[in-house]
Amino acid sequence: MKKGDALDPKGLIFESYRIEGITPEECRTIFLDWALSLPEGQDSRTALASLIDRYGPDAPAHPMTRVMREGLEKMDRPRRRGGWRSRPRDGGQS
Repeated sequence: MKKGDALDPKGLIFESYRIEGITPEECRTIFLDWALSLPEGQDSRTALASLIDRYGPDAPAHPMTRVMREGLEKMDRPRRRGGWRSRPRDGGQS
């Protein structure tokens, strides 16, 4: 395991596994910071799957493993667009 690479530029995920007694809420905050710190053009889904492969087998019950798995599951689910985009529009033509 390596701190500060292309998948985890700031080493946030790496460090989260080293914090004894870390809570799921703290992991969610770290996860959000991680997601926001990915380099432009980095595929977040691929990076997340790779991080799960890296850390998950050695720490399946760790809160960060659970948070990352939840994040990946949410990325895989199709999302319904809400708001004005989901409503039918007349377009001004009859």
